[in-house]
Order: sequence, then structure tokens, then C-alpha cells
Amino acid sequence: MEAERAYLEELVGRLQKLLGPELVGVYAGGSWALGGYQPGPSDLDVAVVVREALAEDDADRIVAKLRHEAFPCPARGLELVVYAEETARTPSVEPAFELNLNTGSGITFRADRVAQPGERQWFAIDRSVLAKHGIALFGPPPADVFAPMAPDDLRPALADVLRWYEREAPESEDAVLNAGRSLRFVREGIWLPKPALRAWAGEQPGTNGEIIVRAIAELEAN
Repeated sequence: MEAERAYLEELVGRLQKLLGPELVGVYAGGSWALGGYQPGPSDLDVAVVVREALAEDDADRIVAKLRHEAFPCPARGLELVVYAEETARTPSVEPAFELNLNTGSGITFRADRVAQPGERQWFAIDRSVLAKHGIALFGPPPADVFAPMAPDDLRPALADVLRWYEREAPESEDAVLNAGRSLRFVREGIWLPKPALRAWAGEQPGTNGEIIVRAIAELEAN
């Protein structure tokens, strides 16, 4: 994965030039942090923390310098989210990001300043993973920057993730693996990479849809 490591190093350098002293830290999350990254199907998930709210011009410059056409991503895609430091340090399930950039050969380009309908749930989960398992590419340790979130506080967001899969991709492997990952976090307070849950998924009775329904019910139980 030398190409990915070189890419992340260059990404940090570009952000340092773009943001200067406003840059608090850059952190790898998702499958890279959890040890489940797979060249080809996996994305690179990166969180950027800045001292204050991101100005429109700064957001535009980040998009221009990091989008795939200007800086090709060796993974399926780059999913980069910029947070103000206060947001990162607050254990809230609100998305409250400054920029959400998706770019790469295998994903649809987008550069959002606010969460889109039906997508608010992803960001709190990503910050929870970062707090426990994030890898600092630049800046202080992630546990010093990202507030941990209690499993019970994340239950609604986890249920919404499974509802998204129920609507958009009910028969996909990702749907069932996300169900297992969500239940493991609520039951034990730990995050596992999705590939590590394949054995669990194979032991579950019923169709993918039935597994998702059961998982949602458990997440919503008091």
C-alpha cells in the first residue's frame, strides 16, 4: 500500500500549504484506521480539523487541490471531511462539518457544506471511529481532538445507517456487515472493520433484509 501512504503524505503537505496555522490536524479513519483497508474496493477516509469555521474561499481551494482530477487518488475514492476544532471536541451526533468532499475514480464527486437529507448519520459514526482508532497523519493524537461518543447516544445514527442500506442496497454484503458492526459497537463499545465480520454474517439466519430488520430492532430497543 505504498501508493496510498505516499498519497496521504502528499495530501497532508497540500493541506498545510492551503491552511497554514489554521490546520490543527489530519487524521485517517474508516477502514485504514481499523485495519480493514482493501486495495481496490476501499476508500480512504480522512478527517481534517481546523481552528475556526472554514471560509468559502478556503473550502473552494481545498476542493480544487484535492479533487481526483488534480490529485489522483490511488484508492476507490477519497472521502474527506473538514471539522472545526470545537465540533470535533464536542460529543454530539450532529454532522456540523465545514466541508464534505467525495472524489475518486470509483465514487461520485460531491463537495457539500451541509449534510444532505438522509445522510446526517454518517458523520457522528466517523468521528466515533476516529476518537477510538484514528491515525494522526499530522497534529496531536486523535483522542485529544475527537470526543468519544457513548454507544447509546449513537444508537439512532446506527439505525439510520441500516435504514439507508435497507432502502438503497438491501442485498449488498455491506448492508449485513454494517449491521454486525453496529451491533458489536452497541453491545461491546468496540469498532471492527467490516471484513472481520464476514464470519458473523455467515452465521446469521434469514435473508439480508431480515438480518437488517432484526439489527434495527435491537438498536432501537431501550
